[in-house]
Amino acid sequence: MTVARVLTVPGWHGSGAEHWQSRWETLYGYRRVEQHDWAHPLRGDWNARLEDEILAGQGAPVVLVAHSLGCALVAAWAAHSRNTRIVRAALLVAPPDVESDSLRARLHGWAPMSDQRLPFISTVIASNDDPYCRLDRARHFASRWASAFVDAGPAGHLNAESGLGDWPLGHAYLREAAGTAAVTLAPTPAPT
Repeated sequence: MTVARVLTVPGWHGSGAEHWQSRWETLYGYRRVEQHDWAHPLRGDWNARLEDEILAGQGAPVVLVAHSLGCALVAAWAAHSRNTRIVRAALLVAPPDVESDSLRARLHGWAPMSDQRLPFISTVIASNDDPYCRLDRARHFASRWASAFVDAGPAGHLNAESGLGDWPLGHAYLREAAGTAAVTLAPTPAPT
């Protein structure tokens, strides 16, 4: 089985120390895609940073672990990049509805959400009481992206405030997606 680098892709304002993405970085050695400006996300800038991090591995397979606006970023990146073959799988947790009136006004340039089929294995996990996306919209995104879909029940935005801790169930879904893509998850060293 091929070994894949794991890159975490946080959303708007990044992921704090208690967020499961940060915990996974500490526990498993995954590498974060750092953005230049977490508070004012520009889709083009964020897209370029994701592309840079994916290419930093010189073609080694990648598995993406996105949360919130990071999901919209992965979908937008996949719709335009010529390097999607490098990504083998993606876990897309709590995608926001960037087309909703409330988010469209705050996140200029992110709507519409890409509705193109993702060219890699993917799983969307959504909560039925997420304040940033109704469950039916999350299902819609998963369907358009050809992603597996998991209803996480009432868990808010599936972030630190949701009390997930290390979120072993989420990591099991990540391992399942990677297994379907025939890759093993490996710690991601910093590029040299």
